[in-house]
Amino acid sequence: MTTLESSRTETAIALDARHTAHNYSPLPVVAAAAEGVWITDVDGRRYLDCLAAYSAVNFGHRNPEIIAVAHAQLDAVTLVSRAFHSDRLGPFCAALADLCGKDMVLPMNSGAEAVESGLKVARKWGVDVKGVPAGEANIVVAHNNFHGRTTTIISFSDDETARRGFGPYTPGFRMAPFGDADAFADAIDEHTVAVLVEPIQGEAGVIVPPDDFLPRLRALCTERNVLLIADEIQSGLARTGRTFACEHWGVVPDVYLLGKALGGGVLPVSAVVADRDVLGVLHPGEHGSTFGGNPLAAAIGTTVVEILNRGEYQRRSTELGEHLHRRLRALIGHGVVAVRGKGLWAGVDLDPSLGSGKDMCHRLARRGVLVKDTHGATLRFAPPLVITADEIDWAVDQFEAAIPASRRKLP
Repeated sequence: MTTLESSRTETAIALDARHTAHNYSPLPVVAAAAEGVWITDVDGRRYLDCLAAYSAVNFGHRNPEIIAVAHAQLDAVTLVSRAFHSDRLGPFCAALADLCGKDMVLPMNSGAEAVESGLKVARKWGVDVKGVPAGEANIVVAHNNFHGRTTTIISFSDDETARRGFGPYTPGFRMAPFGDADAFADAIDEHTVAVLVEPIQGEAGVIVPPDDFLPRLRALCTERNVLLIADEIQSGLARTGRTFACEHWGVVPDVYLLGKALGGGVLPVSAVVADRDVLGVLHPGEHGSTFGGNPLAAAIGTTVVEILNRGEYQRRSTELGEHLHRRLRALIGHGVVAVRGKGLWAGVDLDPSLGSGKDMCHRLARRGVLVKDTHGATLRFAPPLVITADEIDWAVDQFEAAIPASRRKLP
């Protein structure tokens, strides 16, 4: 690398440091272009993306089908707000509702907006339908959850980094251990309107629950007249080998929260999807978003649904996920302590003697592989679903090579 090339990365990072709020601690990689599973930086170095923007790029960077639709819509109309109808909104909502087996869609933008919207809907449903006294509703959530970082959402987080200094916190939430259906049953009372869970906890380290957990939650919510809300923002839309992660356990929630991959890696698109007896509690003026359901987002979202209806990416995630997990599990005892996940989504716990997860991310970046750490010594592998078996092998080979020889204990 020449001095000039090196300075491009350094200059870009320095500009960020001066003028961008320091709410992230990114790796020293400055993306300039991307295609499929590969990112190219400002110095021309290429990296295999094993994060996929936390599942937002499930269908690959600049997916040709999605990009073509986006270009066409840019030449037509991009935004009219919900003050008017658009010819793209109805088809998008109808297609997404059908994909989910539900009646209605509330389109929003970011994942956090979908969660906030779902909470509002659940509280309104509790008052209007269940008959909970106004202001008395509670919602049960899981420990170690991650649903976003808005003020209300951090109010039911137990991540002190996300919470510290941002109070006062929004009341109305109770917590129970993820995977413990008995604890959730104990937390529910006559004023509980919803249970909100990630089917698989992503930020916590790709934590897969016991097989009886979601089915028992489904039965419990039905019995107690409580909405089961599944946050499928990271786990959904083919990431785990199913359209929705809930399908692994034969569970259908009352409400889906969707985002990330719904925007095709092009722009933020999110949604709350439920039947009419739930979303029908909203009336004009009670909720809104200037950009929610805009024509460009709706065109892209419709294309994403069409792609998912073909089943190609669900199959790829299942088959290639088995390969990824097999390769990663072979490293257990050789610098890796545990591997979890489903489909092309894996949480990898490192031997603490190797250093922190962030240290390993830096080592891998130097070898051309981009992953993200969480909770100290855990790495998350979540490549775009267009990855090949050869590319998986290359990424895992780089991971193995990044483990100090003294810890590999290879024969």
